[in-house]
Amino acid sequence: MQGCIRLSEQFQTIRRPDRWDEPLDVGLTEQHVEALLTMEPFASMDAVKFPRRIPLSGILQNDCRILNLERGDIIVREGDYGSSAFLILSGEAIVSLRSLPPALLGRESKPKHSWTQAIAKLWGNSQHAEVRDYSGTTDSTDEVGARETADGQQVFLHDIPRVISAGQSVTLSAGEIFGELSALTRTSRSATVVAGSNTRVLEIRWQGFRDLMKSDPALRQHVDHLYRQNSLQSHLRETEILTNLPSEAISQVAAATKLETFGRFQWSHDFGKVQKEDIARRILSEPLIAEQGQPLDGLILIRNGFARLSRQHGDGHQTIAYLGKGQAFGLRELAHNWKTGQQRPALLSLRAVGYVDILKIPVDAVESLILPNVPAGELPPELPQQKSAGQHGKNTRRMAVREKSMDQGLLEFLVEQRFINGTQTMMIDLDRCTRCDDCVRACAATHDNNPRFIRHGKQHDNWMIANACMHCLDPVCMIGCPTGAISRDEESGSVTINDPTCIGCGTCANSCPYSNIQMVTINDRKGLPIVDQKSGDPIEKATKCDLCASTSHGPACQSACPHDALVRIDMTSSGVVADWTKQ
Repeated sequence: MQGCIRLSEQFQTIRRPDRWDEPLDVGLTEQHVEALLTMEPFASMDAVKFPRRIPLSGILQNDCRILNLERGDIIVREGDYGSSAFLILSGEAIVSLRSLPPALLGRESKPKHSWTQAIAKLWGNSQHAEVRDYSGTTDSTDEVGARETADGQQVFLHDIPRVISAGQSVTLSAGEIFGELSALTRTSRSATVVAGSNTRVLEIRWQGFRDLMKSDPALRQHVDHLYRQNSLQSHLRETEILTNLPSEAISQVAAATKLETFGRFQWSHDFGKVQKEDIARRILSEPLIAEQGQPLDGLILIRNGFARLSRQHGDGHQTIAYLGKGQAFGLRELAHNWKTGQQRPALLSLRAVGYVDILKIPVDAVESLILPNVPAGELPPELPQQKSAGQHGKNTRRMAVREKSMDQGLLEFLVEQRFINGTQTMMIDLDRCTRCDDCVRACAATHDNNPRFIRHGKQHDNWMIANACMHCLDPVCMIGCPTGAISRDEESGSVTINDPTCIGCGTCANSCPYSNIQMVTINDRKGLPIVDQKSGDPIEKATKCDLCASTSHGPACQSACPHDALVRIDMTSSGVVADWTKQ
């Protein structure tokens, strides 16, 4: 037709990426896959149960890679974020049950100075640039080293027994899995794992591991068993009151501990509908973990997710605080009952906000193994004398142990909107903000004139939570990504999007309960849309705040605010929020 321009002449075209466009290991051959299929647990899996578009062989071919390790090689480091699980094919791996010194993990540990020490240091500063003082330090090569491999630099321990003693470690052998919990729950690694000999390990991307578990229930049962066997004791020790328990007592507590879950793993799907409900009904609809006024059947430790502490208030419930990973519920009541012989019930109710994993230590184990091993001065104080029914409700708030007090309305707002999930939430004080938009311009300047947030959002009084990625503690946006394009940075923990592997499906944007991920049409340097070479439709990609990862000075939005009205703040800690909002 005259005057018609061919699509290829008008627009740049590219092929829309697919899930397995970028295999984890391009060197993994069909022969490798065939060999893996003869090993457990894959040999016992029924390939017919797998979807045709995600076959068992396809997962092994594209979502896996084989690591050939030497004795002492560090496989995963405690505190890092990772997106893979590991299966030992041959050899053995050693899991350290204690935290290793930061220097062995490649991290710097700086001492904190008092105010007077900080002032004194000013007088002792060198007159020369970039001075380093290595006096008084030990040669780290005595314990840790590095060598170049085909996959990059491999860090290893020279002398495993010197660093990880036999009494503070667990040895895993062929067929065992580790790292699956942090990969699936998007949390940091709970322990350091090193190769105990020349070892072959299969690394499995979390998307592939998830699909393996979906198609084979036996694998999920095996994973739960491994968690109880290898990671539970480490998680118990993360709780302050259990830190100094003897190893034998920790083992007994672990054996008695129950693993329970509340809520839905993909809670974000119902978030919009739940937000329209009346607040009183909303709280009562949250899964009840423990109820005010009812006897406690154990000490509850939050393993993952968030839970709401609330007390009865009229016909409904009032939020008192929220608990996150590592925090405990019921300790004060159980300690009081143990010391006095009374049987006081729970002072407050505990409900799941979204999805919560808990560890429950039965009362018998608390009284026989934990409380007798805690110094009297470290036990919570006894409860006040029991009041009448009318008076009791008035005192529960005073009796609740909280980090720091926060404005009640703000607390309710943050919990109701589930902003407590954010580790880098953009909070704006509207009383200080002059709407100059310097923050937006700074963001745009850092990202090729494309701002990655919107300066509006939900408000409570003078506080606004802007529509900017919060880099959540539990980033539900990662759950459904088919290609793994959205993931955590292994060191910083920030949630990032890998543009080349994003297929523009919109799953992450739809999953984000805070509307902080945008789908945008991508263009070439002439400003014309880049289109799919098959369909001719414009290609869309997911974009969001990346905390200005390409710069060295952190989020430009916060640095650019001339009135100190904007902060990127860790909402998972109510104390941090309370401090800033009271300035």
